[in-house]
Amino acid sequence: MKTLSPKMTLWLVIFLVTIWGINWPLTKLVLPDVPPLLFSGLRTLIGGLILLGFAMKHVERLQWKRNRKIYAILAVLNIIGYYGLQTIGIGYLPAGLFSTIVFLQPILLGLFSWLWLGEKMNTLKVIGLILGFVGVAVISSGGLEGNLSLTGIGFALASSLCWALGTIYMKKNNQQLDSLWTVTMQLLIGGVVLMIAGSSTESWSDIQWTPSFIEVLLFISLFVIAGGWMVYFKLIDSGEVSTVGTYTFMIPVLSNIFSIWILHESITLSLLIGLVMIACSIALVNWKKAMKAPLVVPVPLNKK
Repeated sequence: MKTLSPKMTLWLVIFLVTIWGINWPLTKLVLPDVPPLLFSGLRTLIGGLILLGFAMKHVERLQWKRNRKIYAILAVLNIIGYYGLQTIGIGYLPAGLFSTIVFLQPILLGLFSWLWLGEKMNTLKVIGLILGFVGVAVISSGGLEGNLSLTGIGFALASSLCWALGTIYMKKNNQQLDSLWTVTMQLLIGGVVLMIAGSSTESWSDIQWTPSFIEVLLFISLFVIAGGWMVYFKLIDSGEVSTVGTYTFMIPVLSNIFSIWILHESITLSLLIGLVMIACSIALVNWKKAMKAPLVVPVPLNKK
């Protein structure tokens, strides 16, 4: 892929964090109308089918025999693992705590990109990643009441790990992949598996096909799933993984803002404090000034 201009990168980042931020309150809004696994499968599969219509114009770029293993691994990590474990695990923990653990992902991403992709790591970047996570924890502090579940914590950690590993794996193999087909295939494969899992454990008759549910389902499928993953892939492919990952700290901030607007939740001091911390985190990770003492960069694995 071509390197994105700073202006284009900014617009894509704004789109991504906005659309993935509004996903959380919209999902919460319609969950009373649909079982969670079936909802995950529906939105993912529909998103994949939408992209399939565009991808079929360049079917020669699919290269199924060459890339089928990569497609399957990405589907397991980014869709089945991330969405599936998240959907199941959120029932075991308060939402605030669960989302905080999931957003360990940018820190894992920074570590993995240093270990396996050879990206530089310096003191400011480390401080920025940690500060961003603490900001998410502060924002989510209102949801920390309730009993803790080791099962729920395990699901949250596994969900975060899947997302981080899926991103790294996608970056390592991007030279032989077509972005449109990669996103399409992981959505289709993951969507089918989630639908099968949902159909075996939940009932289709429990879905309330109200106009509001259909509108939200189509919006999430088109913009959050299809559009969001395409933009995420482009950003990861054109820039440093750890830097892109840091911007995802903005997602819970916008999620809270949209929840205030859509779900009429109240604004809190923790939201304002967390927003400032995350803004500082992004600034630190993107600081361009050369550092005096960068950390030693390990040799990337399997580099030819």
